[in-house]
Amino acid sequence: MKHNQPVYTDNDPQSELVTLNLGPTHPATHGVFQNVLQLDGERIVSGVSTIGYIHRAFEKIAEHRPFYQITPLTDRLNYCSSPINNMGWHMTVEKLLNIQIPKRVDYLRVIIMELARISDHIICNTIIAQDTGATTTFLYLFQFREHIYEIYEEICGARLTTNIGRIGGLERDFNDIAFAKINKFLKEFPVALKEFESLLNRNRIFIDRTAGVAEVTQENALSFGWTGPLLRATGVDYDVRVSEPYSSYQDFDFEIPVGTSGDIYDRYLVRNEEMWQSVRIIEQAMEKLKSEPKGIFHADVPEFYLPGKEEVYNNMEALIYHFKIVMGEIDAPKAEVYHAVEGGNGELGFYLINDGGRTPYRLHFRRPSFINYSMFAKMSEGMLLSDAIINMSSMNIIAGELDA
Repeated sequence: MKHNQPVYTDNDPQSELVTLNLGPTHPATHGVFQNVLQLDGERIVSGVSTIGYIHRAFEKIAEHRPFYQITPLTDRLNYCSSPINNMGWHMTVEKLLNIQIPKRVDYLRVIIMELARISDHIICNTIIAQDTGATTTFLYLFQFREHIYEIYEEICGARLTTNIGRIGGLERDFNDIAFAKINKFLKEFPVALKEFESLLNRNRIFIDRTAGVAEVTQENALSFGWTGPLLRATGVDYDVRVSEPYSSYQDFDFEIPVGTSGDIYDRYLVRNEEMWQSVRIIEQAMEKLKSEPKGIFHADVPEFYLPGKEEVYNNMEALIYHFKIVMGEIDAPKAEVYHAVEGGNGELGFYLINDGGRTPYRLHFRRPSFINYSMFAKMSEGMLLSDAIINMSSMNIIAGELDA
């Protein structure tokens, strides 16, 4: 950041620097992480980011768990869009096992993942608005996150940490109530999103607080490994759904929104447009489902797809399969695979090394929040403290995904 303020050091007799601990427990940080800042008045001279406050050793735990028992761990990465985490992990295992997924399952997954993306972006953009003083927009749009959770609940019975889906597909088909709630959402959400934009997009206070603040060049964003809306806000049109299509995303017509300067305002606009594109994708998926045979919600892989509870309770063969799958007693191939999906904050990747045993030999999560956050302290140099808070909000750092 460019600034013309005098910069002092701690050894300088004229130094008036103040050390401030921003976090780890502070409502403005939106997560359990800390920045030790050196301030010259209200301007940040330097800072050091500290993470690990909710590190839970997920990667190490995964080495001692069979595939299905790893799914709940992925829920607790980016818990603002946990279905994307679940689907990404299941697709990684499906790549390992070379499982072919029916088109109808792909389309159902796309609907869930795009709803999760909208939910994630609602949180980020309403928080940016809240941090600039726009509480009305925060409260108004946030209700649609609740509507998305009601759809999750109808599909899988859970809301936040969903544990949704199975290796090979979904645990159950969408029922008529779920489809009705999705159609209702597709009708009502665009109206609310348009009103949200009308309140903020040309709002002078909002623009003054966000435009030109925390600008990032394409070169810096790429050198720090940024992906997702943050990278696209700088003008780079990289999206995993297009560069490495999965779940039949190649069948859909949608655009990749990009910005120009990479500032907070661009990040806000990119996420808003991505919500419009997600609505467009869901509408296409709903239409495509009409031409697919009904009742198909998983691939035919009995060695790895968990049988239904009704079968388990009444059929000995199903009970045996259930036990063997859950306990990891069916061997998987020795292989090394990487699979990535477009998460709410960027490329969410799973690097899996399997040695043929019951559990992964090694599993690494490529967590976009961890990578994106590495630039925050450097970005904050020369920035006002109040602007650094909004910058943090616009980066949408989710503590669970940051630490893992």
